[in-house]
Amino acid sequence: MNSADRVDRWLADLRDALARAADLAERGREAFDVDPALPLAFEALSNRIGDLSKRLVHADEARFSDPVWRQAARNRDFVVHHYDRIDRDLLWRTVTTAFPALEAHVQAAITSGAGAPRPRP
Repeated sequence: MNSADRVDRWLADLRDALARAADLAERGREAFDVDPALPLAFEALSNRIGDLSKRLVHADEARFSDPVWRQAARNRDFVVHHYDRIDRDLLWRTVTTAFPALEAHVQAAITSGAGAPRPRP
């Protein structure tokens, strides 16, 4: 598998993880507050989304240079390494606000063929 194929696969995986997060968020804030599985699912999705974002940045820093990609990666690092200090309100806002913003970037990258090889200058 070449680099462009990996980028395409990571973008598709990222789009799917963001869609799962959006589906879970549709259950609403009340469900998030009472169902202990939802915050854990959001933590797991934050991990996956951040890891995929990090891979994309490392694969092509110029193409994935918008700060949203690195923010997702930093969010992942915090969730994974400081899980005991996660603020539930911030986790909710991340999933309902930051993830949709990232999804717009993912869709733009897919539409523009971000994974396609670029011509050499």
